[in-house]
Amino acid sequence: MQQMTTAGRRHRIASDATAAALRVSLQELGIGAGDEVIVPSFGPGAPADAVRLAGATPVFADIDPRTFCLSPEAVAAGVTARTAAIVPVHVFGHPAPMAQLTELASRCGLALVEEGAEGGVEEDAGVIARRRAHARFLDSALKGVVVPYAEPGARHLYRQYTVRIPGNGRPDRDAFAGALASRGVRATVSVPVPVHRMPAHRSGAVLPQTELVAADSLSLPVHPGITQRELTHIADACNALGGLL
Repeated sequence: MQQMTTAGRRHRIASDATAAALRVSLQELGIGAGDEVIVPSFGPGAPADAVRLAGATPVFADIDPRTFCLSPEAVAAGVTARTAAIVPVHVFGHPAPMAQLTELASRCGLALVEEGAEGGVEEDAGVIARRRAHARFLDSALKGVVVPYAEPGARHLYRQYTVRIPGNGRPDRDAFAGALASRGVRATVSVPVPVHRMPAHRSGAVLPQTELVAADSLSLPVHPGITQRELTHIADACNALGGLL
């Protein structure tokens, strides 16, 4: 589901969360040529793609380095006379700061187009519970990496369990991932390149937190089918590398 908020009204429209569907949402709000839409650069490219498909201009705002979601302060700093909407993204299952962004949108007379009330399509409660249990174990077992943060009261879905690797950014992160692979742990880089660095959206945006998180973040497996033995091996492998990189 996609949620649109504008002029004090809230309604939902069916959507598959693709760029094409989001473009329709923006066009239904009358957003197009001459308008700016604030989007994140850390995450999927679909929001920025949709803004361009609608004829508007994506404006990239920085993230909160703890949640990886849009920073309300950065969004507020990006608002201009041409800004028409904000498109928050729930990153890796952590909900975007919707209360603050809703207040900002209302105060500035902007539309708010949200991809799902809590980060997308509905999921089986058991699947979510297992991922959360896996995340709790890794939270307590991992040492030497920065484990995912959840805002108090936030319903984190842990679609990705993304840690940050201390060190010299991308070189150390990539070396860490390679060392894990040699130990049988397949970690992934979920955002290899921030959207504002991609050829289709390259801009002069200055997004220091986005750049830092993209350079040092790494996602570890927490899928529902993973076993406790495998989780313990992941933690042991990561902890063994703590003093090496």
